[in-house]
Amino acid sequence: MSVRFFEDLSTGESHKFGGRTVTKQEILSFAEKYDPQPFHLDERAAEDSVFSGLVASGWHTVCLLNRMLVDGFVRDTANMGGRGADDVRWHRPLRPGTTLSGCVEVLEKTLSKRHPDRGYVTYEFTAFDEEGERLVSLTAELLVRRRKA
Repeated sequence: MSVRFFEDLSTGESHKFGGRTVTKQEILSFAEKYDPQPFHLDERAAEDSVFSGLVASGWHTVCLLNRMLVDGFVRDTANMGGRGADDVRWHRPLRPGTTLSGCVEVLEKTLSKRHPDRGYVTYEFTAFDEEGERLVSLTAELLVRRRKA
């Protein structure tokens, strides 16, 4: 696929990507390093938690979504980096053995007033489980290179 520039993206378009199964070991490893809470690390403690079982850190879920997003969409755009993310929402917990997929939708496009080589694209990123239930969603604004005149 050829690289898509700012001008090639349309408000309202969406793309699906992913298909990645998360293992218990991945959940434990991430939690040990970055979010060592009992319901992410200890199956017995997790059973007694509000989750009634081991769950991935929400931040782990966001990282998995980001990886799938880069592999399945961002690499094919003239991405110049991100400006920020908003409205991060964890809708359902990610459990071992779940197969994730994702979707990106273009919400808004704005030309840069100061930098004629780029525009700003606001996206909504969402991760789903195999039943199509939303696990996490967020909006983010990325810089996307414009075509050369």
